[in-house]
Amino acid sequence: MSNHDAPMVRPKRKKVWVDYLVQFRWIWVIFLVLPMSLSLHMLMYLDQVRSERKSYKKREKEHEVNVMKAIKRLKERIPSKDGLVCTARKPWVSVGMRNVDYKRARRFEVDLSAFRNILKIDHERMIAICEPLVKMGQITRATVPMNLALAVVPELDDLTIGGLINGSGLEGSSHLYGLFSDIVVAYEIILADGRVVRATKDNEYSDLFYAIPWSQGTLGLLTCAEIKLIPIKEYMKVTYKPVRGTISELTKEYTDSFALKFGDTDTHIKTDTDTDTESEKVPDFVETLIYNPNEAVCMTGKYASKEEAKMNRDKINNIGWWFKPWFYQHAETALKKGEFVDYIPTRDYYHRHTRSYFWESKLILPFADQLWFRYLLGWTMPPKIPLLKIAQTEAMQNYYHDMHVLQDLLVPLYKVSDALEWAHREMEVYPIWICPHKLYKHPYKTMVSPEPGFEQHCRQGDTIDAQMYTDIGLYYAPGSVLRGEVFDGSDAVRRMETWLIENHGFETQYAVSELSEKDFWRMFDGELYEKCRRKYGAVGNFMSVYYKSKKGRKTEKEVQEALEIIPNA
Repeated sequence: MSNHDAPMVRPKRKKVWVDYLVQFRWIWVIFLVLPMSLSLHMLMYLDQVRSERKSYKKREKEHEVNVMKAIKRLKERIPSKDGLVCTARKPWVSVGMRNVDYKRARRFEVDLSAFRNILKIDHERMIAICEPLVKMGQITRATVPMNLALAVVPELDDLTIGGLINGSGLEGSSHLYGLFSDIVVAYEIILADGRVVRATKDNEYSDLFYAIPWSQGTLGLLTCAEIKLIPIKEYMKVTYKPVRGTISELTKEYTDSFALKFGDTDTHIKTDTDTDTESEKVPDFVETLIYNPNEAVCMTGKYASKEEAKMNRDKINNIGWWFKPWFYQHAETALKKGEFVDYIPTRDYYHRHTRSYFWESKLILPFADQLWFRYLLGWTMPPKIPLLKIAQTEAMQNYYHDMHVLQDLLVPLYKVSDALEWAHREMEVYPIWICPHKLYKHPYKTMVSPEPGFEQHCRQGDTIDAQMYTDIGLYYAPGSVLRGEVFDGSDAVRRMETWLIENHGFETQYAVSELSEKDFWRMFDGELYEKCRRKYGAVGNFMSVYYKSKKGRKTEKEVQEALEIIPNA
């Protein structure tokens, strides 16, 4: 790394009382949050089991009743009196850190808490029909025993279908299938006037179909989604490859681990000039963990049968057991022992980062990764994020905004090296999770689209219909904070957002944003979104996506502006 890319040296900061509250939070997490998390987990599990025992027909009937209840509630609204429509979900319930200050303002809530069931697993059409509050852990528990899975399964158990559609979601298979919204076949949505419509990519609501992703529920109330399933096998064969060098060299190894030459979609057929490596099929899963500016582990996964795993019994690794090392630490061992392979039960692999929340649990419980804790209390992990949030004071929330980074940066694959250099210099957050994903060129220009004319450059990883992007996950306390130096989290996020706008990147909307309205629409394309807002009656009824994202409590004037009912001066 060159000198000009070295992290910024900042002055030391004085500790305040919140520092000590954060430092010793492990006490109330162990004695309060973990027991409550375990109880909540059991209650949710029993509720899901109860739902699974119902027939598909009964679930569909209950769904129809709940849709009618939501419509009835929506029609009770008096706009000038009740404010803008939003769900009745409590702000602390969500997994993400996105602003929820809009729920402190005047609003009209519609309860969608009953929409948490898998309505059907359709083997013939290869789709799962799910309500928006179905969680990733719930769907994999239902589908994996059938040797089926959603084409994209984000890692954390508690992420919901609705959140991944209306916000953003991706996984190690996204280099094949795109973002989570790209595997959705159809949406059922309640519009502002109470109509229930089914939007697909080729029916009369095709514009709405393409406008829904990233809209954060501001076009209507999502009540159901039909999502693509793929056939899978019982195990994931994971190869861990250690990589050392400069950030540019780490990026090249990451890119070469999965990205084909421009236009290539398959390498099953071997030519006379191909090497064995070049002729292998693109891996089913890809991710890389960067542990410091000079060391990383590139991981590729391929589905493997139970028979293949049994033939390599000594390499089977049941990482789902509570006493097992956290996955990112297990992967890090490749830096010492060299490249190796193991076979992980597929469902355990899907949720490999859940127990440790990637590596965030290390900040919450500094000793939770140690052997004694894993054996004694590892079965209580992880603490539920909503319970962690509800126990936070406003001072602690402000502390996390200033002293912590929790962001996902979506950047073109060819700019990953530049983004990592920037992140090291400005934020110095390690480990870093990087995961590729296709960004498709759709018939409509959506909020998140590839760079104009990307296909003319014929870059590695790109195809005619999609540009390869990468999610750069920054989740931890910056190096300056760990060293006791001054760090301004809000200012760092503003600089990050500026960099993303200048480089055609995107900020995922679960995180706290510092974007002004002008810059928000410089980052995201609002043309289709605004057309659908007007066409389907969302304006003046549902909140705008920027209104929901904007940091800070909404004033009565902002409520009136959004309702378009400002009284004459």
